Amino acid sequence: MKLLFKNKKEDLLSRLKKQDPAAQKIFYDQSVKKFLSVAKSYISDIYQAEDCVIKAFCKIFKHIESFRGEGNFEGWARKIVVNECLNFIKSHKTVFYLDDVHASVLEEIHDEQIAFDFNAQELLDQLPDAYRMVFNLYVIEEYSHQEIADTLNISTAVSKTQLFRAKEKLRKIYFQQQKKLKNEHI
Repeated sequence: MKLLFKNKKEDLLSRLKKQDPAAQKIFYDQSVKKFLSVAKSYISDIYQAEDCVIKAFCKIFKHIESFRGEGNFEGWARKIVVNECLNFIKSHKTVFYLDDVHASVLEEIHDEQIAFDFNAQELLDQLPDAYRMVFNLYVIEEYSHQEIADTLNISTAVSKTQLFRAKEKLRKIYFQQQKKLKNEHI
């Protein structure tokens, strides 16, 4: 069944608010790949990421009336996906936040000349959960350290430490992969 919309986004949103199954299917089909990509950036197991996306869609459809039209609807829905992933991680895993890096160590590291021939998701999948959560919230979702601290019930210092360590770990993983590739081509 193909629906024709005059103003596609507004009409789709109004139909979603009326719990129209056809509109829900259209929104699902348009968004599922993007949302699964978001979930995979937090949860490395594809099946668990899929579960979070399905739960997020259920919450989106159930609570669509709470979207007040302030901002972008897709951004509002994406935030539900992120929160569902964070809730999953909190409830299924023990995440440790280490707080032992001194402020002097948190200075900005100069980026080295690097070739950009890598799969970012594969790199992110190798990060410990705590690093990956903070990295994603800061870099991808553009949360401030205070917002991350409030969301994860940690201090801003721990948020900064986890981000620093995530960047360091990503850099180390990346250079190890590049070294391995270079050795294979010799």
